[in-house]
Amino acid sequence: MATSRDDMQDNKLTFRKFEDGDHEWDSMTAQIFSEDTTYKCPTYVNRTPPCQGSCPSGEDIRGWLDIVRGIEKPSADMSMQEYSFHRLTDANPFPSIMGRVCPAPCEDGCNRNEVEDHVGINSVEQFIGDSALEAGFTFETATKDTGKKVAIIGGGPAGLAAAYQLRRIGHACTIFDDHSELGGMMKYGIPGYRTPRDVLNGEIDRIVNMGVEIKLNTRVGKDISMEQVEKDFDAVLWALGAKKGRQLPIPNADDAPNCLTGVDFLEAFNDGRLKLVSEKVIVIGGGDTSIDVVSVARRLGHITNITEKDRPENIVLGQTAHDVASSATKLGADVTLISRSAVEKMNAADHEIRDALREGVKIRGQLSPVEVILDKDGRAKALKVAELEDDGKTIKEGSEFEIEADLIVSAIGQSGDMTGMGDIGNDHGFIDADQHFQVPGKPGHFVAGDIVRPHLLTTAIGQASVAAESIDHYFKHEDLRKRPKVDKHTFNLLDKLRETGHEPIEFTKEVTDEYRGTDGGKWAVHNYEDRSAHEIISSDELFLGHFSFTPRIRREEEVPDSKEVLGHFQERMKGLSEEQAAEEADRCMSCGMCFECDNCVIYCPQDAVFRVKKTDATMGRYVDTDYSKCIGCHICADVCPTGYIDMAMGD
Repeated sequence: MATSRDDMQDNKLTFRKFEDGDHEWDSMTAQIFSEDTTYKCPTYVNRTPPCQGSCPSGEDIRGWLDIVRGIEKPSADMSMQEYSFHRLTDANPFPSIMGRVCPAPCEDGCNRNEVEDHVGINSVEQFIGDSALEAGFTFETATKDTGKKVAIIGGGPAGLAAAYQLRRIGHACTIFDDHSELGGMMKYGIPGYRTPRDVLNGEIDRIVNMGVEIKLNTRVGKDISMEQVEKDFDAVLWALGAKKGRQLPIPNADDAPNCLTGVDFLEAFNDGRLKLVSEKVIVIGGGDTSIDVVSVARRLGHITNITEKDRPENIVLGQTAHDVASSATKLGADVTLISRSAVEKMNAADHEIRDALREGVKIRGQLSPVEVILDKDGRAKALKVAELEDDGKTIKEGSEFEIEADLIVSAIGQSGDMTGMGDIGNDHGFIDADQHFQVPGKPGHFVAGDIVRPHLLTTAIGQASVAAESIDHYFKHEDLRKRPKVDKHTFNLLDKLRETGHEPIEFTKEVTDEYRGTDGGKWAVHNYEDRSAHEIISSDELFLGHFSFTPRIRREEEVPDSKEVLGHFQERMKGLSEEQAAEEADRCMSCGMCFECDNCVIYCPQDAVFRVKKTDATMGRYVDTDYSKCIGCHICADVCPTGYIDMAMGD
């Protein structure tokens, strides 16, 4: 529930211009005019910023932030909203959803944390996604189909993202999904108050409208054989997800009907069948799924004198469904989350834990389930637990006790369900993958998403992008090259020059007879190096003193407390306005890329660094260097806030 982490941030300025004991500026004049310090001259170097390096789907975050803030301009008459949308969705076709629910490892990696606080990347991403839905922006497909067909087994984030990337290339896609609607864990695993259904359906429909064929309520291995799929399609992408929950490995857990898995619980809620829970609910876990379960349970509440058919376990196991009348007079449920980890070490994000506590969930750490206690009817009436030592493994002697429970939900892990699908899986209920997301020993079979290893939605999206590239190489009978060290969707200066009409002219013998001293030639991009596939720029390569304290603009939230949570299914997160999004994006330090601050021009003592003509300028080509004037003093590199300048020419 990516909502309240903002509340936990302080506004302490962490960057210091001076160390203790420093009271006065040194003489800048003396530093500037002392002497030449190197034979090297400026080179402009593009590196990957840590936000992007931390993003599993590999978005060009710096790029779309620079577009929203107005530094990188759209071409022709395209709006900022549309231009940033296309830049963002080059990697991720779900900006509205990911802007809401992604736990944002990009923000953890943001270099702005070394100044005061990270950029609100998620909030700007949500703005871009919501603006695109409101304006009706669409995706383009390839101008010509290749004639190749790909079967995608699973219509969740990985399957849909792969279909999106494959249609952009021109390959035909058919998605097989055993649900009545597409969305996978985004729809059946995450509550609708976190992924609003109109938003989710809008982003799914945009992909389907690219010409993706859909086969719903169709399970491969049951409704259609795997042999038939392999016969009808040129390649297969396994994107099943991991929707098979793991039951507690303790006595009586498998026998008690009211011991459920978190995956089954959330699916029953999300497809509308489950409308109430029991009075006393215990959830075992500590990760994202367990937080969703306890939050849903607190919202649903319970009723007294429940009939047998309305017991939650009967609903979850598909035997019946709740009606509105039976849940009209609900009371709040007593919900407890227990974890083997200490609360502060649980896998769930701090803000998710904070939200759950605010909503009235009791959270107890360093407890290990020992046994499910049954009543005379064979139902669970309590969970026996034991306290753990600080190592999280050793049980404290004599520490066992029981917690009363009417419903026990296990959210301790999940795996894939490959019944009827042959020998594609491994011994752990997943599918093996190589670095190109091929299935080893299965030519023409590829895999992406939680069926490889359960992780974040953004991870599934990033894997799908790599798998789509691998499928394309497979169709072309090309050898798969080694993946880049920094495997992201990076800014490409040559593409930008082409877009703005500044593409270098074709190099021929007739263009020039002189192959040395080429800084004036129009057939090359000069004094520029792209290291984005090899390096992530760290904060110590920036001039942090350039950036003043600027508080983050936070999204408004409506997080219910324990008295308000019952029946609260409204979306809690409010998006930024255009003005707020631009202001927040402006806090981006544009690490590894020029953001046109003019420091290098102002501070160059020789006037060697200059702005290029406006008619020649574009993103990444704002300044240039006259090497006949440059004395190698390296001041331009020292005062470059973004680390875009290296003293490298002249080795």
